[in-house]
Amino acid sequence: MPKRTTPFLSWEDAQDARHWKLVDAADRPLGRVATQIANLLRGKGKATFSPHVDCGDFVVVVNAERVYLSGRKTTDKVYHRHSEFPGGLRTTTAGTLRSNDPERLFREAVSGMLPKNRLARRLITKLKVYAGAEHPHGAQQPTPVQAEA
Repeated sequence: MPKRTTPFLSWEDAQDARHWKLVDAADRPLGRVATQIANLLRGKGKATFSPHVDCGDFVVVVNAERVYLSGRKTTDKVYHRHSEFPGGLRTTTAGTLRSNDPERLFREAVSGMLPKNRLARRLITKLKVYAGAEHPHGAQQPTPVQAEA
């Protein structure tokens, strides 16, 4: 068996490699932006990526209310939530959710692209979504991320 050439990434090393990224979602498709954010949260673009370690970056999303939904998704795409009481099913369309709570629209899209385990619940806490162009994370000096083609 060949010897491992790269050292094992510990949790402390992953904490030191964290950065803050700024994603502008204005006039971009929701799914494309959510995929890019999910990859940043997991750290898949890093050389030290390990699927069982939280080695991703913090992501700040601005202009969430100006995200683009293609086709008839504003009226046809439906989000469900249940209160766990009988008859407690609440449904909302994507257009209403974008106008009322654009932060939740992004959280739903990104969390659907993360693995369904304890690590994903920890990763989603590093996502900071804001409806407008202003955000309170200026002290962290987030670097803007270029839009993928």
